[in-house]
Amino acid sequence: MNISMIQMSSQPDRAANLAQALLLMEKACAQGKPDLLVLPEHFDWTGGTPDDKRRAADCVPGGEAYEVLRKFARDAGVAIHAGSLLERRLGDERIFNTTVVFDASGAEIGRYSKIHLFDITAPDGKRYAESATVAPGDGLFVYDIAGFRIGCAICYDLRFSRLFDRLASLDVDVVILPAAFTQQTGRDHWEVLCRARAIEFQCFFVACGQCGSYEAPDGERRFMFGHSLVADPWGRILAMAGDEICVLEAMLDKSLVKEVHSMIPMREHRRDIKDMPILIAEIGGR
Repeated sequence: MNISMIQMSSQPDRAANLAQALLLMEKACAQGKPDLLVLPEHFDWTGGTPDDKRRAADCVPGGEAYEVLRKFARDAGVAIHAGSLLERRLGDERIFNTTVVFDASGAEIGRYSKIHLFDITAPDGKRYAESATVAPGDGLFVYDIAGFRIGCAICYDLRFSRLFDRLASLDVDVVILPAAFTQQTGRDHWEVLCRARAIEFQCFFVACGQCGSYEAPDGERRFMFGHSLVADPWGRILAMAGDEICVLEAMLDKSLVKEVHSMIPMREHRRDIKDMPILIAEIGGR
């Protein structure tokens, strides 16, 4: 399967973001024949205040970003893993951070809403509070395309291995993770975590990120890490971008998944430890 990743620098400007996405997707299709296009997290809208994000959230299906990508998939005859967009649900005051996947006819295959929300304090003291505007998803999504079984995750999900353990139990060959990793956390954690997930769950790991910067509500610039990458089931980097807007291509060979499984048969060795007894020894009290 040939994958093209669209590394963007999205802003609080939907029209500009969609124009950038279209230009890069056209470039990807012109320079190769991708079976699947992958966009980053928040490809349609990044930054702004919580109220800006609520106003920017759009319906799925029917919203502008949704319809632009649906039409592109149909007209170009290519499947699209549409990063994530801000989703408004009728009758719900909350919004969701949602991946939508289209097949090569433009039909929606399914959706995944981000489960783990980014509420952290960065090393420089900046506070990120995704849950101030976004509600968590409550289900997983796996789909098949071009002979591969693909599992979905988004950005901060990367840190929660139990999610990927569950996807591995569903025999996924590939995990796709759209992201907007911060520059500070990305420098130390991005590649390590992506390669670790590929190794421990023996699948291709496709991580498509945002780069550049945007203006935060406090007026400061928030910098994103970029460095979209593909790791194979042995943990080797097949392709990696820098910190610029670009198209990144990679070819995934499914036989490598089977080869790694045969060498280290973790699926057969994995045991259910959830209900095993636990012995805790205390030395010297607490």
